[in-house]
Amino acid sequence: MSNKVIKVPDNFIIGAASSAWQTEGWTGKKDFQDSYLDLWYKNNKNVWHNGYGPALATDFYNRYKEDIQLMKQIGLTHYRTSINWARFLVDYENAIVDEEYASHYENVIDELLNNGIEPMICLEHYELPAVLFEKYGGWGSKHVVELFEKYAEKVFNRYGSRVKHWFTFNEPIVVQTRVHLDAIRWPFEQNTRKWMQWNYNKSLATAKVVRLFKQMQLKEKFGAKIGNIINPEVTYARSSAEHDQKAARIYDLFFNRVFLDPSIKGEFPSELFELMEKHDITFDYTEDELRLIKENTVDYVGLNLYFPHRVKARTAAWNEDTPFHPEYYYDKHELIGKKMNPYRGWEIYPQIMYDIALRMKEEYGNIEWFVAENGMGVENEHRFKNEDNIIQDDYRIEFINEHLQWLLKAVDEGSNCTGYMLWAFTDNVSPMNAFKNRYGLVEINLNENRNRSLKKSGYWYKELIESRQLEVLEEEYK
Repeated sequence: MSNKVIKVPDNFIIGAASSAWQTEGWTGKKDFQDSYLDLWYKNNKNVWHNGYGPALATDFYNRYKEDIQLMKQIGLTHYRTSINWARFLVDYENAIVDEEYASHYENVIDELLNNGIEPMICLEHYELPAVLFEKYGGWGSKHVVELFEKYAEKVFNRYGSRVKHWFTFNEPIVVQTRVHLDAIRWPFEQNTRKWMQWNYNKSLATAKVVRLFKQMQLKEKFGAKIGNIINPEVTYARSSAEHDQKAARIYDLFFNRVFLDPSIKGEFPSELFELMEKHDITFDYTEDELRLIKENTVDYVGLNLYFPHRVKARTAAWNEDTPFHPEYYYDKHELIGKKMNPYRGWEIYPQIMYDIALRMKEEYGNIEWFVAENGMGVENEHRFKNEDNIIQDDYRIEFINEHLQWLLKAVDEGSNCTGYMLWAFTDNVSPMNAFKNRYGLVEINLNENRNRSLKKSGYWYKELIESRQLEVLEEEYK
């Protein structure tokens, strides 16, 4: 078996990501500043692995300087995280800033910049203020859209001169899909119309914040860009037969194009409107709002890519006593022989990088984009420690390597992908799984005061960034 070397383009970002709620902890948080995630954790703690949650997380709030030094040691030039909306304000109706939290966040940004690391900031990574969820039904309310715009204005005023990468949402489809479509997360309300309204209102909110961004001339004054972090589920049909192709097309419509199209093309697919009308789940909208969405598309997008989705046409009749669900048109398909990450139950299929990259090139005008998240969660990683107490996560190195290979192949073929952000910089809290599956380049040792130490993948990532060369094995046929 022989090796070959792929050159990483000079301007191609190799970074890492996390979010505020998954790292910072509750230090300094006022009692009324719960986010939706905090509220869920408090009301349904029994489903969070071993009781861990956002309360202390990785204690980034107190240890950010230590973490930023580790970023510097690895050589990260970009770090993506979020501002916690629930904590940034003390009055959500009037957008009154919490000066203590805002000053802390200012210090984090300055520390990153002083160490040569560009902050990439998301305005909402599931951190919807809990009081807005309880009082208005969260993103189902257009009043919340207005409040989000007020919040964004305060953030832009505060940090706009220093941050060049802005994003409205991270994975805008996730919370309402888990809560209102699949009803697998607190407060377990199955309501498909509400699901669609959340989807629509988040696209409307993105357009309004993009308009605000343009009005404040952050691009002209500071060279900043604004985008959205979307998690397209790269979908494959079981077969080339029309009925399976239709299943995949409708899956793509409800779970991918519902955000990709308005963000990039400025409009929702006509077929989506037809299906919403057919199933009586059309969201509430106005022509003026659709025009605003059309006129305020994003500069670029980040895509979170973990595993493929495979579907086939339904083989059983739909239960008409249940609310409409897109599964009306498909069944999930299990590919026999697929490579798996057994800890997460996710298929490993690195070609998703290449396939989505060509789609961005061919269907979305080759807009600038980057991989905003990609990573491998593994349980009980401490069993892989060597005599020097370093986790030997060769599986993660292989995972990153294979995904980067396919991504760089697409870049070589002209896809306008400008970077790869690993999930995650450190181990951190995931919804429900908490610290069960570890994703980081840096270990968080829960048994030893959350002390940090680089894993083998952290040293490998450092070498990749320094050399800008990806060493890969030539494909072997045995």
